[in-house]
Amino acid sequence: MTSKIYTKVGDQGSTKQVTGKMVPKYDLQIETLGQLDELESWLGVVCANLSSTTKRLAPEIQSLQAKIYQVQADIVVKRSHQITSQDTVVLEERIDDLNAQVPPIKAFILPGGQVSGADLQYARTLARKAERTASKLNAKQQPLAPEVLQYLNRLSDYLFMLARYANLLDGYQDVLAKKKPTKNKKV
Repeated sequence: MTSKIYTKVGDQGSTKQVTGKMVPKYDLQIETLGQLDELESWLGVVCANLSSTTKRLAPEIQSLQAKIYQVQADIVVKRSHQITSQDTVVLEERIDDLNAQVPPIKAFILPGGQVSGADLQYARTLARKAERTASKLNAKQQPLAPEVLQYLNRLSDYLFMLARYANLLDGYQDVLAKKKPTKNKKV
């Protein structure tokens, strides 16, 4: 016998937390979890759209999806402490590794590039959005572990560097957000 996927619990605009407490669907915890879910789902789209030259990034991105799932558990379950400061160190080390491989930039660049890089740039914005909501949740409703907040802060930096690296693999050159002025020569 199969179980039904729908529960009808949320039909009136409320949802049940893991504790059993009913809260509005706009509750900050639910918002934070939803934004992390959106990021995690988008990373699945990223993997589906990876080019032949960026396919090698799929295991790394899928590992990140699993890590985001752990972040969600740490937010929902009080006794869950899966995200550690070492997770942030791992992100920082990877950021430094990627940064050493891409051309240096001295100005803001436009997000975009080839499909893989552009998708990862969008993932970066979703990570920032989730971080802002988690920060609000932490300040107004539910204290979060400092390790979770640190990890979320580093996550968008990591996705930025991964996007730049994907664009490098695909042969795309970053476009500066502000073009350098050209000097007009008089003829």
